Amino acid sequence: MEARIIELEIKAAYQEDLLQALNKVVSGQQQQIDRLEMTCKLLNERIKSLSSERHEGEAIGSGYEIPPHY
Repeated sequence: MEARIIELEIKAAYQEDLLQALNKVVSGQQQQIDRLEMTCKLLNERIKSLSSERHEGEAIGSGYEIPPHY
C-alpha cells in the first residue's frame, strides 16, 4: 500500500513539472503571437499610409505618370 502511494506521489510530481514546463511554452508562444500581431498591425498601417500618400500625389499631379509610349 505504501509503495502505491509513493508511486502516485512520484507521478503527481512529474505531472506538476510537466504542467509548469508546458505553461512556460504557452506563455512564450503567446508573447510571440502578441509581437507578431503588433508587427502585422504596424505593417498594415504603413501600407495604408503609403497607399494614401500615393493617391494624394496622383490627385495633385506629382505622382506616378504613364510613360508617353503607352
